Amino acid sequence: MRLAFNETELTFQREVRDWITANMPPEVAEESRRSRTSHVSKERLVQWQKKLASRGWLCPNWPKEYGGPGWNSTQKFIFEMEMARADSPYLSSFSIKMVAPVLMKFGSEAQKKRFLPKIAAAEELWCQGYSEPGSGSDLASLRTKAEKQGDHYLVNGQKIWTTNAHFADWIFCLVRTSNEGKRQEGISFLLIDMKSPGIKVDPIYLVDGTRTPMRHEVNQVFFTDVKVPVENLVGEENKGWTYAKYLLEFERGGQAFGPRLRKAFRHLQVLSKTQMDAGEPLSASPNWREKMAALEIEIDAVEMNEMMFYSSLKTGDAPGNMGSVVKMRGTEAGQKVTELAVEAVGWYGTPFTELRNYDSNVVPVGGGYVDDVSPRYFNTRKTTIYGGSSEVQRNVLAKAMLGL
Repeated sequence: MRLAFNETELTFQREVRDWITANMPPEVAEESRRSRTSHVSKERLVQWQKKLASRGWLCPNWPKEYGGPGWNSTQKFIFEMEMARADSPYLSSFSIKMVAPVLMKFGSEAQKKRFLPKIAAAEELWCQGYSEPGSGSDLASLRTKAEKQGDHYLVNGQKIWTTNAHFADWIFCLVRTSNEGKRQEGISFLLIDMKSPGIKVDPIYLVDGTRTPMRHEVNQVFFTDVKVPVENLVGEENKGWTYAKYLLEFERGGQAFGPRLRKAFRHLQVLSKTQMDAGEPLSASPNWREKMAALEIEIDAVEMNEMMFYSSLKTGDAPGNMGSVVKMRGTEAGQKVTELAVEAVGWYGTPFTELRNYDSNVVPVGGGYVDDVSPRYFNTRKTTIYGGSSEVQRNVLAKAMLGL
């Protein structure tokens, strides 16, 4: 897809590009560029988010009434495109694109006043407490329990695969407040301070080779008699499943895949020119060019779907089924990029799976972009699982859009 921006949009693009170029800290861009996931340390993340907040650009999807810039769908896409171009790390989606929309729609006025300004100012970071051991895709089977005792809930249980729990300030959690009726009817949505006594966070190291403390992504979180004030309940007790489904629409479509897929594709083109096959650059192979063309078409389709997704947000509507489409196709295309990258570098990617972190001084063998290929491949395996697996998305779409 070749987007033809009009003159007003091109002016906006230049404004965004110039500001990001002038304000992006080099150390943030470097850490993001050499990260296996475009995630960075809390220090770098907060550093960059505060700069964006000072410009009013941290929350591009928020309406003006809550501190957002009030951009239209094309402006949001341009912003994401320029952020990817500048090697910006992923921003705190749990804060900006997940819990915030839930609070805007279902939260009390006190909750909105307490939490939204802190998120918009990059003063508090959030993580998500959904999955549990034995309750992944079957989320309704969750067992973390919250018992109401006067002015507070007493929470006991465990969450797993909790991204950024090791440095988050707050966690939004699905908890079981009743065992009566259908499983979905006994779930509530709680906001929990991560500094609360009784919370324990343990790291989970992934197959991508990350072993450095505080450089990992996911964790398991244990709750032992954690007291949570009743005013931290979002909406009504036992209605959390409704709020969770609303949030998942934003989680599944809230990450802008297209711009970063496009950038990863450009890196793959560089690899194609530097890696040799039978004495010639890989890019000269007709078979390889066919694979690259097919992948580019997929990325075009992802971008088109994302434009439709952003358009659905323009009037304040929930994205609905488009969130599932974007999440499924975006993550699958992302995996194909990493698969072709592994194919391109062959054995050159093997030595660095365990050894090299983003700040390592180990010299890569095989040329630029080679040393991160295998770790990115392994890390990206998870993307078609979290937020609802691709199999779940296909079932959702088959039922909701095709009536099957």
